[in-house]
Formats: sequence, structure tokens, C-alpha cells
Amino acid sequence: MKRPKGPELKLPDLKFPPFLVDLYWDLRDRRLLPLVVLAIVAIIAVPFLLAGGSEQQPAPVAVAPPNAAPVRSASELTVVRATPGLRDYRKRLRDRSPTDPFRQHYTAPDLSGSQLGSPGDNGFESSSTVTSTSTSTSTSSDSTTTKTTKTTKGADGATTKTETTTHGNGLPSDPEGGGGAVTLYSFAINVQITRTATNPDGTKDQGEPEVRKGVLPPSALPSEKAQVVTYMGISPKTRMPLLLVSDAVTAVFGEAKCLSGTETCQLLEVEPGFPMTFVYGPGGARYKINVLKVEPVTTGHS
Repeated sequence: MKRPKGPELKLPDLKFPPFLVDLYWDLRDRRLLPLVVLAIVAIIAVPFLLAGGSEQQPAPVAVAPPNAAPVRSASELTVVRATPGLRDYRKRLRDRSPTDPFRQHYTAPDLSGSQLGSPGDNGFESSSTVTSTSTSTSTSSDSTTTKTTKTTKGADGATTKTETTTHGNGLPSDPEGGGGAVTLYSFAINVQITRTATNPDGTKDQGEPEVRKGVLPPSALPSEKAQVVTYMGISPKTRMPLLLVSDAVTAVFGEAKCLSGTETCQLLEVEPGFPMTFVYGPGGARYKINVLKVEPVTTGHS
């Protein structure tokens, strides 16, 4: 019997990756192909076996004794009304004792029985005690003199007298010189002043430089009428002259150190040999002040 002729069906050519073909023939040659199949089946079947074999057993029911009190579940809460209020201060402070804040709690050590530098102690062989002090004051037309006599008595019975004479200025005189005078000193400056004025037509009229020697503090410069600056002495730290600037000065030119003042400098510390120029008054006159020298001088005796 002949088959009827019809269209020929061609199966598609299935191509596997080369590494799968090589793996298949390698397992077949080594006779490991059945083991691989069994491993794949076991991996698929184990989850189903574990899921079907675990059965949940009912939890045992605890039987309470007939006389036992009913057990409350942990979810039940008991709410109690809180009334804190204020604690009684007698309970809070029952462990403390009241103290007087105005009473002195600490006292100084008692040193009545101690003596510093007693005979034969700490290397001192004798002690001295002030027995008497006398003061006499004499007043004259120009000064006041105070004479103090201090008498001390030693452990060996010797008596020593010390006399100090103080004048009205507070400076003690020489105790060995029988009340000699004290020499007073100050610092004088030699200064050069040059004035330059501006005429109404715009021309400038410059005067001759004027040198003044032995200017003592306090002194107004250049004069009492035109007080551009005031010489106040020297700085105790740098020994440099100090110039107090007038309020009528509108501008200052030169190299100096400002010791006081914010917007305008009021106290200048200048260095000898460095001139300073000050614009003074409504007319704008310029005064060039140059301190030439600073030297100590004797001002008198007291």
C-alpha cells in the first residue's frame, strides 16, 4: 500500500551550544550521566517531600487547677491615676540640719603661741623688738617736716635708735646727712619750630625756624596763645617725648606713634629728629615741630 503523497514536513534543526554538547559526551564517556540525572531529580523532589512531611501538631492545652485564680493575659494593662503633687520639704530635707548663712564657718589658724625667728631657732641667735616709736612734726612757711624716731632693743640688751626725716613732698631725706635736701630732676627738650601761613592770594609765607632749648613739661608749643601741642614729658617705657595735640588741630603729618585717640590722635609719642607738621586754626597755618634732643636737667631741691 502506497502512502498518499503530500507535503513533506521537515523538522527544524535544533542546535545546542557547543559547551553543552561537549559536556554531554564527556559525562557519557565517563559514565556519569545517570548520576547527574539522579541529582537533578533529587533537587526537584526534595522541596516537595519536605513540604508534605511537616504536619503542625496542636499545642497542648494547659489545664488549670480548680482553685487557681484566673490568669490575666499579658495584653491586659492596669491604669492607675497619678497624683504626684509636691513633696513635703520636711521629708526631702530630713537628713540635713539647718545652718546660719551669716555665721563664720571657717576660722584662721591660731598663731598666738608661735614666734618667728626665736633665739636659737632657725639659725637666729638674737631677736629684736620695737619698744617705742616717736613722731614729731614741724611746719614752716614753705614745707612740712616730719621726724620719726624708732627705738629697738635686742636680746643682748643693746638699744638701737633710727631716725627718719620726711618732707612735705613725701620724699625722705638722707638719714646720715642730717636732713639734707633732695635733688629733683626732669627731662627737658630742645625743639625747632617753623610756622608757614597761607595768604589770601594763595601764596605761602614761611617764617624763620626758631630753636628753643630746655623746654620743661608741661609747656605749650609754640606759645600760650597758639597752643598747637603741649610737651608732657617722656614715656616711662621708651623714653620718647610725649606731645598732647590741641583740639584746634585739623590735620597731622609725620611719623609718630599714637597713644590715645580714635578718630583724631590726642597723644603722640615722637622720636627726636623726626619732624611733625600740624595744621592749626581756621586759617590752616602749618607748624613744623622737630624735637632735637632730650636730656635730664635739675629742677631744684626739696
